[in-house]
Amino acid sequence: MNLPSASMTTMRHVRELALSLPETTEQPHHDISSFRVRNKIFATVPDDGHVRIFLLDHEVTAACAEAPDGCEPLYWGTKLRGIVVTVRSTPAPLIAELLAEAWHAKAPPRSGSLLADWARCTTQDLAP
Repeated sequence: MNLPSASMTTMRHVRELALSLPETTEQPHHDISSFRVRNKIFATVPDDGHVRIFLLDHEVTAACAEAPDGCEPLYWGTKLRGIVVTVRSTPAPLIAELLAEAWHAKAPPRSGSLLADWARCTTQDLAP
């Protein structure tokens, strides 16, 4: 997979990244698309410019600090659920990392080695 620099990241590339994760499918969720592993949602696409990625609190804090112009906390009521990523403002390697973290939180425990294999391949693709 050949991914673009941050200034060229598109939703098409985000979809490629998400669907390259092991056992990931894209399915409708109400009126938006969702990415799932074993039928568990780890990200949704509310529009062509954003992706919602469901992360742990400390991962949200780190992502928002690393890319404040591209990542903002996602709350449902008062509960922090993840981040909203503005695709064109966020580097592709960071989006890949965030999707992998969200995928890992939803995937079966035995899937760790699959993620390691994916990370090795993706890191090579994202290298300058």
